[in-house]
Amino acid sequence: MSSLAPTMQAFFAERLVKQRHASEHTIAAYRDTMRLLLRFAAERTGKPPSDLDIVDLDAPLIGAFLDHLQTDRGNGARTRNARLAAIRSMFRYAALRHPEQAETIQRVLSIPPKRFERALVSFLTKPELDALLDAPDRTTWTGRRDHALILLAAQTGLRASELIGLRRADIQLGQGAHARCVGKGRKHRITPLTTTTIAVVTAWLRERGGEPTEPLFPTRTGRPLSRDALEHRLTQYAGTAEQLCPSLRDKRITAHVLRHTAAMRLLQAGVDTSVIALWLGHEQAETTQIYLHADLALKEQALARTTPLHTKPGRYQPADQLLAFLEAL
Repeated sequence: MSSLAPTMQAFFAERLVKQRHASEHTIAAYRDTMRLLLRFAAERTGKPPSDLDIVDLDAPLIGAFLDHLQTDRGNGARTRNARLAAIRSMFRYAALRHPEQAETIQRVLSIPPKRFERALVSFLTKPELDALLDAPDRTTWTGRRDHALILLAAQTGLRASELIGLRRADIQLGQGAHARCVGKGRKHRITPLTTTTIAVVTAWLRERGGEPTEPLFPTRTGRPLSRDALEHRLTQYAGTAEQLCPSLRDKRITAHVLRHTAAMRLLQAGVDTSVIALWLGHEQAETTQIYLHADLALKEQALARTTPLHTKPGRYQPADQLLAFLEAL
């Protein structure tokens, strides 16, 4: 067996599980990346995966693998970069165990992520959110559950995984009412609830009953909602809501759009972006800057506070021919 196999096994068992306490989702994503990489490398080199060595996974092969993800598997730049992040994490661990392979490892670590265009975040306006909240049939048990779920998601900005992972005990009502969750990176956070959300969630808890450890939003069989089920129901309600609010026809409603909606409502209320970052559980406050780019109203307010520029119309014309050439590029 080559040095790669025990190194990769130790990377998962020691680094990810014992040292970093990585989540199941992270371990699964890294595992899938390594499986794809080993199969690709085995086809390229003619060696079984167990016989591959670190030197076989050099920068040209990793680069070819990343191109394969996009051209043959149809992955986007984000997925490509996520796979590269997993590979770089494993190679950083390998550098500690195999300094003799430092040159090969450093070249792999030097592979840059691919740049991509960042689209403006999609969020719901107040009329759109109201239409979506009115879509569930609240004469039914499922409709009341989904109404409470959508309202809680749009007010707290919880991620889909955080939302469906809530238990009854995670909702604290009364003075200082809040929702408690374990978010990305196993970080605990609490999010305060508004008066409207408290009233709806209180009524749902009274109807839902059950033990504190049971899911807050269960299926009919008592199991937690799956992410696919959540997204399916949101799509279904969006189709109903767009009949009352036609602007929804141009938007794809997901749990993440509800998260963006919560952030935009806070931003439009004048809440500082650093507070919004804490509210959403962002690792870095800079991540919240995307909402500043998406809010045209804030930009218009900033423009209204500036002094108009008094300039003559027309375009600058350089006198020199070389400057004119550069200007035309």
